[in-house]
Amino acid sequence: MKWDEFRDLLTGVGPDTALGKIVAIRAETDRERLRHFSKEERRIRNEWLSRRAKAMKKDDLDEVLEALKQGFIQMAGGGQH
Repeated sequence: MKWDEFRDLLTGVGPDTALGKIVAIRAETDRERLRHFSKEERRIRNEWLSRRAKAMKKDDLDEVLEALKQGFIQMAGGGQH
């Protein structure tokens, strides 16, 4: 299947389908909505987040940590001359 065809099919997946609901659960960021998730919705979202975290390579993590470190150094005035 070509990408354009796949994309068109995926775009047509409605929020009332099983796949649409899972995508919505995984993508939710509103804290108030997250507080009202059912036990099953929390499980789905936590498993997704866990898999994403495990997939992050160590090099990626090192880059992120270095960027955070540099940000804190600049906020503390250490990056100014």
